[in-house]
Amino acid sequence: MLTRGAAQAWLGRVLADPTRRRTPALTGRRAVLSRRVRLLVAATITYNVVEAVVAISAGTVASSPALIGFGLDSVIEVASAAAVAWQFSGADPEARERTALKVIAVSFFALAAYVTVESVRSLAGAEPAAHSTVGIALAAVSLVVMPFLSYAQRRAGRELGSASAVADSKQTLLCTYLSGVLLVGLLLNSLLGWWWADPVVALVIAVVAVKEGREAWRGEHCC
Repeated sequence: MLTRGAAQAWLGRVLADPTRRRTPALTGRRAVLSRRVRLLVAATITYNVVEAVVAISAGTVASSPALIGFGLDSVIEVASAAAVAWQFSGADPEARERTALKVIAVSFFALAAYVTVESVRSLAGAEPAAHSTVGIALAAVSLVVMPFLSYAQRRAGRELGSASAVADSKQTLLCTYLSGVLLVGLLLNSLLGWWWADPVVALVIAVVAVKEGREAWRGEHCC
């Protein structure tokens, strides 16, 4: 009896073999997975648009670089998800794979650059942010929603053999980490006045973003 890992490896080899992947059953399965990826990407884009508007608005009111940065991260995630949606809107998604990966990689690098700059500015003595109930609520909701979206898209992407779908799922997972960092930072700032906690942990997230961007650029996310 095949283990789950062996079955997934076999399916990956079959889907990658142009002489075998055109059977009706496999073609139908690929069509189902492609539709699932498109739906998940649409859900991710919708959520991130709402998240961006709320975070940037709340960040402006509270003078919070962390919240504004979180909102801009959502904008970057929309670009990443849109790249995958564009890929799977064509008749041959594999032909658009490399371009989609490049867009996702650049999104990671842009996110890392912004988080680094804002973290350094904050540590250098930028004006501390005010308390934001809306920001805390948004971070908590994102911390619950994003892992489910990331897992579902990563699972479908791996079965489909799509490096770009898996890379985008990791972009969504990175949003989960950022949500956790934002939530902890906002709570520590509100409850204890530890203004430095958010930028310090955000620098760690920036390092992770660079790593994920390099893997996406090299097309390593399906391995």
